[in-house]
Amino acid sequence: MSNGSRLALPAPRAASFGSLRARWQGMALRERRMLGLAGLVLGAFLVWTVGIQPAWRTLREAPAQLDALDLQTQGMRALATEALQLRDAPALSPEQSAQALRSASERLGAKARLTVQGDRAVLTVNGLSSGQLREWLAEARAGARARPIEAQLTRGAQGFNGSIVVGLGGGG
Repeated sequence: MSNGSRLALPAPRAASFGSLRARWQGMALRERRMLGLAGLVLGAFLVWTVGIQPAWRTLREAPAQLDALDLQTQGMRALATEALQLRDAPALSPEQSAQALRSASERLGAKARLTVQGDRAVLTVNGLSSGQLREWLAEARAGARARPIEAQLTRGAQGFNGSIVVGLGGGG
Protein backbone atom coordinates (compact mmCIF):
# COMPACT_ATOMS: atom_id res chain seq x y z
CA MET A 1 0.00 0.00 0.00
CA SER A 2 1.11 3.48 -0.67
CA ASN A 3 0.85 6.48 1.60
CA GLY A 4 -2.11 7.78 -0.43
CA SER A 5 -5.44 8.55 1.24
CA ARG A 6 -7.39 5.94 -0.76
CA LEU A 7 -7.28 2.18 -0.95
CA ALA A 8 -6.95 0.76 -4.42
CA LEU A 9 -9.71 -1.55 -5.70
CA PRO A 10 -8.85 -4.61 -7.79
CA ALA A 11 -8.77 -3.75 -11.49
CA PRO A 12 -12.04 -5.54 -12.55
CA ARG A 13 -13.99 -3.91 -9.72
CA ALA A 14 -12.46 -0.52 -10.33
CA ALA A 15 -13.51 -0.72 -14.00
CA SER A 16 -17.11 -1.67 -13.18
CA PHE A 17 -17.27 0.98 -10.44
CA GLY A 18 -15.96 3.56 -12.89
CA SER A 19 -18.58 2.60 -15.48
CA LEU A 20 -21.32 2.86 -12.86
CA ARG A 21 -20.07 6.31 -11.83
CA ALA A 22 -20.05 7.40 -15.47
CA ARG A 23 -23.64 6.13 -15.96
CA TRP A 24 -24.74 7.94 -12.79
CA GLN A 25 -23.25 11.24 -13.91
CA GLY A 26 -24.71 10.75 -17.37
CA MET A 27 -28.26 10.61 -15.95
CA ALA A 28 -30.50 13.59 -15.68
CA LEU A 29 -31.10 15.12 -12.25
CA ARG A 30 -34.67 13.80 -12.24
CA GLU A 31 -33.51 10.22 -12.92
CA ARG A 32 -30.95 10.44 -10.11
CA ARG A 33 -33.62 11.61 -7.69
CA MET A 34 -35.97 8.78 -8.74
CA LEU A 35 -33.21 6.16 -8.25
CA GLY A 36 -32.31 7.74 -4.88
CA LEU A 37 -35.96 7.63 -3.82
CA ALA A 38 -36.25 3.99 -4.95
CA GLY A 39 -33.11 3.15 -2.93
CA LEU A 40 -34.55 4.95 0.08
CA VAL A 41 -37.85 3.03 -0.18
CA LEU A 42 -35.98 -0.27 -0.58
CA GLY A 43 -33.79 0.55 2.43
CA ALA A 44 -36.81 1.48 4.55
CA PHE A 45 -38.52 -1.77 3.53
CA LEU A 46 -35.46 -3.80 4.54
CA VAL A 47 -35.18 -2.00 7.90
CA TRP A 48 -38.89 -2.67 8.53
CA THR A 49 -38.85 -6.36 7.59
CA VAL A 50 -35.56 -7.23 9.28
CA GLY A 51 -35.45 -4.92 12.27
CA ILE A 52 -38.78 -3.47 13.29
CA GLN A 53 -41.54 -5.92 12.31
CA PRO A 54 -40.17 -8.97 14.23
CA ALA A 55 -39.73 -6.91 17.39
CA TRP A 56 -43.19 -5.38 17.00
CA ARG A 57 -44.75 -8.84 16.54
CA THR A 58 -42.97 -10.09 19.66
CA LEU A 59 -44.25 -7.16 21.70
CA ARG A 60 -47.79 -7.72 20.41
CA GLU A 61 -47.83 -11.48 21.08
CA ALA A 62 -45.91 -11.49 24.38
CA PRO A 63 -48.85 -10.70 26.73
CA ALA A 64 -50.94 -13.61 25.42
CA GLN A 65 -47.97 -15.97 25.68
CA LEU A 66 -47.25 -14.78 29.23
CA ASP A 67 -50.89 -15.36 30.20
CA ALA A 68 -50.77 -18.89 28.79
CA LEU A 69 -47.53 -19.60 30.67
CA ASP A 70 -49.06 -18.23 33.89
CA LEU A 71 -52.02 -20.59 33.50
CA GLN A 72 -49.65 -23.48 32.89
CA THR A 73 -47.63 -22.54 35.98
CA GLN A 74 -50.78 -22.36 38.11
CA GLY A 75 -51.84 -25.79 36.90
CA MET A 76 -48.43 -27.24 37.67
CA ARG A 77 -48.47 -25.68 41.16
CA ALA A 78 -51.92 -27.15 41.80
CA LEU A 79 -50.69 -30.58 40.72
CA ALA A 80 -47.60 -30.23 42.94
CA THR A 81 -49.79 -29.26 45.91
CA GLU A 82 -52.07 -32.22 45.27
CA ALA A 83 -49.07 -34.55 45.04
CA LEU A 84 -47.75 -33.27 48.38
CA GLN A 85 -51.17 -33.72 49.99
CA LEU A 86 -51.46 -37.25 48.65
CA ARG A 87 -47.95 -38.09 49.82
CA ASP A 88 -48.65 -36.74 53.31
CA ALA A 89 -52.07 -38.41 53.55
CA PRO A 90 -52.25 -41.45 55.82
CA ALA A 91 -51.90 -44.79 54.08
CA LEU A 92 -55.01 -46.87 53.49
CA SER A 93 -55.21 -50.59 53.87
CA PRO A 94 -55.99 -52.59 50.72
CA GLU A 95 -59.49 -53.24 52.15
CA GLN A 96 -60.17 -49.50 52.59
CA SER A 97 -58.83 -48.79 49.10
CA ALA A 98 -60.98 -51.55 47.62
CA GLN A 99 -64.09 -50.17 49.33
CA ALA A 100 -63.38 -46.64 48.02
CA LEU A 101 -62.87 -48.03 44.50
CA ARG A 102 -66.12 -50.02 44.71
CA SER A 103 -68.11 -46.93 45.63
CA ALA A 104 -66.44 -44.93 42.82
CA SER A 105 -67.14 -47.75 40.36
CA GLU A 106 -70.81 -48.04 41.37
CA ARG A 107 -71.37 -44.47 40.15
CA LEU A 108 -70.39 -45.63 36.65
CA GLY A 109 -73.35 -48.02 36.54
CA ALA A 110 -73.48 -50.84 34.01
CA LYS A 111 -70.66 -49.36 31.93
CA ALA A 112 -68.00 -50.59 34.37
CA ARG A 113 -67.21 -53.69 36.41
CA LEU A 114 -64.61 -53.77 39.21
CA THR A 115 -62.74 -56.94 40.17
CA VAL A 116 -60.46 -56.85 43.23
CA GLN A 117 -57.62 -59.38 43.40
CA GLY A 118 -55.37 -58.99 46.44
CA ASP A 119 -53.54 -55.67 46.29
CA ARG A 120 -54.73 -54.96 42.72
CA ALA A 121 -58.04 -54.07 41.16
CA VAL A 122 -59.15 -54.32 37.54
CA LEU A 123 -61.80 -51.98 36.18
CA THR A 124 -63.34 -53.25 32.94
CA VAL A 125 -65.20 -50.56 31.02
CA ASN A 126 -67.56 -50.63 28.06
CA GLY A 127 -68.70 -47.34 26.52
CA LEU A 128 -67.34 -45.06 29.25
CA SER A 129 -67.06 -41.35 28.41
CA SER A 130 -63.78 -39.50 28.84
CA GLY A 131 -65.29 -37.37 31.62
CA GLN A 132 -66.44 -40.42 33.56
CA LEU A 133 -63.04 -42.07 33.11
CA ARG A 134 -61.23 -38.92 34.26
CA GLU A 135 -63.48 -38.62 37.34
CA TRP A 136 -63.00 -42.28 38.25
CA LEU A 137 -59.22 -42.01 37.94
CA ALA A 138 -59.17 -38.85 40.08
CA GLU A 139 -61.29 -40.55 42.74
CA ALA A 140 -59.16 -43.69 42.58
CA ARG A 141 -56.04 -41.61 43.09
CA ALA A 142 -57.36 -39.30 45.82
CA GLY A 143 -59.97 -41.41 47.62
CA ALA A 144 -58.55 -44.91 47.33
CA ARG A 145 -54.85 -43.95 47.04
CA ALA A 146 -54.73 -46.34 44.10
CA ARG A 147 -52.22 -45.84 41.34
CA PRO A 148 -52.61 -47.03 37.76
CA ILE A 149 -50.33 -49.92 36.82
CA GLU A 150 -51.61 -50.86 33.40
CA ALA A 151 -54.29 -49.61 31.01
CA GLN A 152 -55.55 -51.16 27.79
CA LEU A 153 -58.21 -48.83 26.43
CA THR A 154 -59.60 -48.20 22.99
CA ARG A 155 -61.86 -45.33 22.07
CA GLY A 156 -64.93 -46.17 20.06
CA ALA A 157 -68.05 -44.33 18.98
CA GLN A 158 -69.76 -45.05 22.32
CA GLY A 159 -66.71 -44.19 24.47
CA PHE A 160 -63.80 -46.08 25.99
CA ASN A 161 -63.63 -49.88 26.10
CA GLY A 162 -60.98 -51.99 27.84
CA SER A 163 -59.46 -52.34 31.28
CA ILE A 164 -57.41 -50.45 33.85
CA VAL A 165 -55.33 -52.20 36.52
CA VAL A 166 -54.60 -50.21 39.70
CA GLY A 167 -52.51 -50.97 42.78
CA LEU A 168 -54.35 -50.66 46.13
CA GLY A 169 -53.22 -49.23 49.45
CA GLY A 170 -49.83 -48.11 48.19
CA GLY A 171 -49.05 -51.62 46.94
CA GLY A 172 -48.51 -52.77 43.40
